[in-house]
Amino acid sequence: MAVDSSIGTPEQLRDPNYTPALHKAVPLGIQHVLAMFVSNVTPAIIVAGAAGFGFGSEAGAQGFPDMKYMIQMSMLFAGIATLFQTIGFGPVGARLPIVQGTSFAFIPIMIPLVAGRGGEALPMLFTGVFLGGLFHAMLGTVIGKIRFALPPLVTGLVVTMIGLALVKVGIQYAAGGVPAMDTPEYGSLLNWSAALVVIFVTLGLKFFARGLLSVSAVAVGIVAGYLFALATGMVTIGGIETSWDRAAVLEVPLPFKYGFDFSIAAVVGFCLMAFVSAVETVGDVSGITKGGAGREATDREIAGATYADGLGTAIAGAFGALPNTSFSQNVGLIAMTGVMSRHVVTIGAIFLILCGLVPKVGAVISTIPIEVLGGGVIVMFGMVVAAGISMLSDVNWNRRNMVIFAIALSVGLGLQLEPKAVQYLPESVQILMTSGLLPAALIAILLNLILPEELASEATEEVSGGLSGHGLGSLGRD
Repeated sequence: MAVDSSIGTPEQLRDPNYTPALHKAVPLGIQHVLAMFVSNVTPAIIVAGAAGFGFGSEAGAQGFPDMKYMIQMSMLFAGIATLFQTIGFGPVGARLPIVQGTSFAFIPIMIPLVAGRGGEALPMLFTGVFLGGLFHAMLGTVIGKIRFALPPLVTGLVVTMIGLALVKVGIQYAAGGVPAMDTPEYGSLLNWSAALVVIFVTLGLKFFARGLLSVSAVAVGIVAGYLFALATGMVTIGGIETSWDRAAVLEVPLPFKYGFDFSIAAVVGFCLMAFVSAVETVGDVSGITKGGAGREATDREIAGATYADGLGTAIAGAFGALPNTSFSQNVGLIAMTGVMSRHVVTIGAIFLILCGLVPKVGAVISTIPIEVLGGGVIVMFGMVVAAGISMLSDVNWNRRNMVIFAIALSVGLGLQLEPKAVQYLPESVQILMTSGLLPAALIAILLNLILPEELASEATEEVSGGLSGHGLGSLGRD
């Protein structure tokens, strides 16, 4: 996409402190929000569904919390965390056009914490988010020193595991959702038709559209699926009106609305995942400065981005929102538009905050049929797996790295698929182990640090049945 030269000179467009004319800055800022909108609210919907007060549960009748509040907080605190990055204060914030949003990475940790527990799991969950966020912020002081422990072998494995843990959710949603599993409607042609409309529209826009339509393909696909659901009676105008009328015009968030409950499993899980999120943010900051300004990120920008990441997560947890991280799709958007202005993203953040303060926005989002959301989730989580595999392509696949990857993946994915294998461990340890993600990450990090750089050639031939891996990644070819 060619950059509109009327927005500014090439020097201005590369300057994070440049502010385009307002009539051009506003649509540019809103397009940053559209690029991440669906991804931002999806984790709240998934966690609410896992706890038992999401789609298909009669939340009000059972006295459960309202999923709409979690959706609302996702928007509000994504906007606030984005302001931390774009405006900053003191050492906090990179002062770059970084868009923050609710992180997919933490979902495999959160689902075992809340599974089937309803509202009683929320104090433990949000306390873990709050304390994990504070720990994440502290990583800003040492982020440059710990990056060596998280090479592409480890980060690629972790991102791949995140995607593999989530793809099941997409299929469940497309078939009708967990509450519908024991009904004849689960997996019906109508349910799958709604999901497939989203998938086909998303693919069509991604491959054949340009500009904003391509960047916001998932969001537009879900709108198309929503219209299909209206046409087929899966959602009705009356239902939308009821949800709209019940929602308040304005609601101010309450600190620790669900209470405070310390859980070792929650705190340890969120703290360990903070390392992964911090490294992801470092990559996004580097991508933004390279793609938008043609330079490397400074140490101060990387540290400031990490401080903002953690502080944004901590404040989100205090008010009933999920962990925040930088959103990678906006790195590509900056490279495409060529506009590096942080003030443009500030406008997008203000738009998100306004949406978060108006519960009626969350009320409309909550009327999206789960099958429609499933189509979008299948695409999004499949892309997480693909991103992980792309990161792994930078690994030098010698025998040492093959062994590390094999053991970490086998244990992590195996425990995720067969959680009863650790049923005699303490409950807190079970939650951490059955996420699959944390054991895989820890095994990969530890083996990468302690194993010698190269294993003897005969060391892996026997156990791999002759498939010892002779391919080399794009790095370290020798």
